[in-house]
Amino acid sequence: MLRQLRPALVMLGLMTVLLGIVYPLATTSIAEAVFPNEARGSLVRVGDKVVGSALLAQAFTGDKYFHPRPSAAGEKGFDAASSSGSNLGPTSKALNARVKGDVDTLRKETTAPIPADLVTTSGSGLDPHISPEAAMLQVPRVAKARGLPEERVRAMVQERIEGRLLGLIGEPRVNVLLLNLALDGQVAATVGGR
Repeated sequence: MLRQLRPALVMLGLMTVLLGIVYPLATTSIAEAVFPNEARGSLVRVGDKVVGSALLAQAFTGDKYFHPRPSAAGEKGFDAASSSGSNLGPTSKALNARVKGDVDTLRKETTAPIPADLVTTSGSGLDPHISPEAAMLQVPRVAKARGLPEERVRAMVQERIEGRLLGLIGEPRVNVLLLNLALDGQVAATVGGR
């Protein structure tokens, strides 16, 4: 029995060191070298202060800000420690009531068709992007609240539309945090770095 236990313990120790220390350090080092910004969380800084991540949505309220997708992450939404969808299906009364409430709120702003991403949550509940259509729908409210011409706000949205990855993957999108920082005049915000 002791002859069998010794090799098992040696393998356990070896695999623990190899897969628990060496492999994570190697992959982290490679990621830091090849994708340094992403490996550090795509942090958004204004000066020396970290104000968020370009990969995670934040709650923005008030008429002078563009609003992200609704969030089901955590009790109040936008909780990165509770990233998840709501798991509510299309027959859920709670989901239908929330979506109807969101649509009714948006109907106070516009009679235009409402993009689905303004009333539905993403799978993670923390998607930092909205569609260009969702951003353009919010332009009149934001422009009015800030006392800016709609054309100027629309141009700011247009400048921040991110295209498809390699021209093929994904959909065009607008990062809400970066757009709101630009509106606040903090265009010096940088993504990445330490």
